[in-house]
Amino acid sequence: MDGPVNVTQAPEAAANPAAVRRVVLASFVGTAIEWYDFFLYGTAAALVFPKLFFPTVDSHAGTMAAFATYAVGFFARPLGGIVFGHYGDRLGRKSVLVTTLVLMGVATFLMGLLPTYEQAGILAPILLVVLRFVQGFGVGGEWGGAVLLAAEHSRVGRRGLNASWVQAGVPVGLLLANGAFHLCSRLPEASFLSWGWRLPFLLGILLLGVGLFIRVQVLESPVFAARRSEPPAQPLREVLRAHPRNVLLAMGARFAENVFFYIFTVFALSFGAERLGLAKSTLLNGLLLASALQFVAIPFFGALSDRVGRRPVYLGGALFLGLFAFPFFWMLEMRNTMVVWLAFGIGLVGHSAMYGPQAAFFSELFGARVRFTGASLGYQLAAPLAGGLAPLIAAALLRWSGGEPWPVACYLMAMALITLVCVWFSEETCKADLRE
Repeated sequence: MDGPVNVTQAPEAAANPAAVRRVVLASFVGTAIEWYDFFLYGTAAALVFPKLFFPTVDSHAGTMAAFATYAVGFFARPLGGIVFGHYGDRLGRKSVLVTTLVLMGVATFLMGLLPTYEQAGILAPILLVVLRFVQGFGVGGEWGGAVLLAAEHSRVGRRGLNASWVQAGVPVGLLLANGAFHLCSRLPEASFLSWGWRLPFLLGILLLGVGLFIRVQVLESPVFAARRSEPPAQPLREVLRAHPRNVLLAMGARFAENVFFYIFTVFALSFGAERLGLAKSTLLNGLLLASALQFVAIPFFGALSDRVGRRPVYLGGALFLGLFAFPFFWMLEMRNTMVVWLAFGIGLVGHSAMYGPQAAFFSELFGARVRFTGASLGYQLAAPLAGGLAPLIAAALLRWSGGEPWPVACYLMAMALITLVCVWFSEETCKADLRE
C-alpha cells in the first residue's frame, strides 16, 4: 500500500497538551542547535574558507572548492538517514536524536580547532572534508527523528503546526550561525582570519550541552511505543517495497525547497560580496532579518496546511518562488541595502510556504512501521542532488555566463517545476492516521 489511511483519530497519548509541548520544545531546540552547526560551515564556505583552506588558487576557484567541500555534507546525509532511520524504526526515535546531536556538536567543535592550509598544507582541507562528512551523517538522522517525535505526539488538526516548529528550528540555527559570524567579523580583518572565525565553531560545544539536557527528558513517540514489540527486520527494504512512489515524490517535492534555500543563504552571500561588491555586513544583516521573518512564517504555513491541506500550501510556495527567481537577482543588483534585505525576506518567506507543511506532509506519506526510514530517505536523498550541489552549480553557471545571474535564475525555475509536478501527483495527507 503506497498511500496513507485517512482516519481522523489521533494517538491517545497526544491528548496530554503538556507532554506535546515538551516534545515540540525539545525537538525545536535540538534542531536549532544542530542546524547552527550545519549552517556555520555554509557561512564560512562563502566568506572564510576559500582564503584559509584553498589559498593556492584564484578567488573564484577557491570559492568553488569551498562549495565542493560544503557539498560533501549533503552527500553524507542519505547515508545518515538510512543508518539512523534503521535504528529509529527498530529502537526508537529518542535514542537516535541524542546520538545525532552529539555527532554534530563534536564535529563542529573540532572544526574550530583545525589548522589552516598555511599551517598544515593539504592535510587541512582533508580534515575539513572529514568533519563535514560527519556533520552531514549526523544531520541525516536528525531531521527524521525530530519531526516524527513532534508529529506522532500530535492530534489531527494540530500536526502541521506542531511539526512545523521543528522546521522553525532551522531559521533559528541560521540566525544563530550568521549572528555569531556577524559579531566575529567586526574584529579587525587580520584577527578575524587568524582566530576570530573559530569562535562560532567552538561555541558549538556549549550548545551541545544545552541540547542534550533538554532532549534526554522527552518521552518516546506513542506511535513507536505501541509497535515496539514488532519492529521491522529490514526497514529500508520494506520502505522500498511498500512506498517506492512516495519516496520519489518526496524527493521531488524537496528540490525547489532545498535549492532555493541554499541559493538564498549560501550562494547569494558569495555572489553579493564578490560580484556585486556588497559589504558582508549588508548581506549578513539581510539574512538575519529574513531568518527572523521565516521563524514566524514557518509555523504560520504549517498551521495553514492543517486547515486547507498540505498540497495547496506547498504548491503555492513552489509556484511563488519559481516566479521570484529572476526578481531576486534583479533586486540584489540594485545594490540598495533595503532592497537587498527585502529580497532575502521575500525569498525566505516564500520558502516557508513549502518548509512549513513539509514535516507533517512527509511523515504522513509513510506507514508507522517504517516511517523514520521512509521520511528520512525521501528527505535526505534529495539533499545532495538539490541543496548540496546548488551553490556549486550556481557558481559554475555564473562563471559560464561571465558573471550574469540569468542562468542561475533559469536553474531555479527548473527546480520549481520539478517540485510542482511531484506535489501535484502526491496524495493529500492532512487527515491521515499515523498509527496505520
